[in-house]
Order: sequence, then C-alpha cells, then structure tokens
Amino acid sequence: MKKTSFKNIRSDKSQDASADSRRNDSPVRSFRVRMPSGTWHGSQLLASVIVTLLSLSTCLLTLTSCSISYKFNGASIDYATTKTIQIDPFPIRSAYVWAPMQSIFNNRLTDIYAQQTKLRQVKRGGDLIVAGEITGFDQFNKGVGSDGYSSQVQLKMTVNVRFTNNKKHTDDFERQFTATTEYDATQQLVNVQEELVTQMTKDIVDQIFNATVANW
Repeated sequence: MKKTSFKNIRSDKSQDASADSRRNDSPVRSFRVRMPSGTWHGSQLLASVIVTLLSLSTCLLTLTSCSISYKFNGASIDYATTKTIQIDPFPIRSAYVWAPMQSIFNNRLTDIYAQQTKLRQVKRGGDLIVAGEITGFDQFNKGVGSDGYSSQVQLKMTVNVRFTNNKKHTDDFERQFTATTEYDATQQLVNVQEELVTQMTKDIVDQIFNATVANW
C-alpha cells in the first residue's frame, strides 16, 4: 500500500491557497454578455419604449383635438330626440335701419345651423326654436385726435334672441348679443358698412350658435 506523504498534502494545499489568493487579488475584469442573434440590447429596448410612449402621446393629443372640434359642431345635441330646428326671420327694430343688414344676418344664421349640425330646418313646430329681432345698430365717436376731432368711430350691433328647447325647457332663454367694430373717421359709413356689418353678424351668429347648441 502506497503511503501518502503529509508533506505533499501540505504542499498541495499551499498551492491551492496561493492560487485562490491570486484570483482574489486580480483586478475585476469587465465582460460582455454575448446575446443570441435577434435579441435586443438594452439601448435598443430603451429606444423602442420611448418611441412607443411618443406614439401613445400623439394618439391622445389627436383624440383630444377631435373631441374639441366635434363639440363645436353641435355635439351637445341629442339627435335621438332633437331632430328639427325652427329659425324665424329676424326683423330690424333699431332706430337706424340699413335694409341689407336683415338678409345678411338671417342668411348667416340659417347657414351655420345647416352646415354645423344635422338638424332639419322647418317652418314651424321645431324641436328647437330660434327667434328674435335686430334691436340696435349704432355708431359712437371714439378717440380724439390732436386737432380735437374724433379719429375713430365705433359701430355696435345688438340682437335680441328668444331660444326655446321643446325637448328640454330648462335650456330656454331670452338674451341680447352684441358685437362692435371700428372704422376711421375719415371714411364714410356707407363705404364700409357692408364689410363691417358682415363682420359683426358673424360674431353675433357664432355667439348665438354657441349659446343654443354648443353649450360652451
């Protein structure tokens, strides 16, 4: 039987300890994990997540914009119960009368409901009724120049509106809507009247539309 030398055992243990010591004392080496083909690295994955989040943000912004536009186009109307609108002609009841103003206003008023709602316009018995009169068309001097004369003239248009919602009478109201504009005092009103009345009419009609069906 072969005898094992204690000297050799001690020598072997010393060698192992020495090897362990060298391994522990050696500096930590950086290493790179070899990833299988088709696997994304960390930077690629991060880039993908960022792109996805940006896409979701864009979708949310798009949906919000569509919602705002849809509301302006009469979204507050319940078309299941409200199908018709009656728009009575608005006569002029102001002290100063410019005859074309009546047709400019009435045409603009009927057009906005035809273009921005699905409501069918009827002569009588409408689910919604818009009626009233043009009660004011006035001009005022505004601003005084160095010569003591007015440099600007303000034009003001006022319309009284009676709104009836036969499907929900809590929405009924009667109120006045106004719009103003200015022109240079050196100009004659007759020369700018049509343009200014058209501008004020658009402003007032938008106000009436918003108050009756857009519910701003």
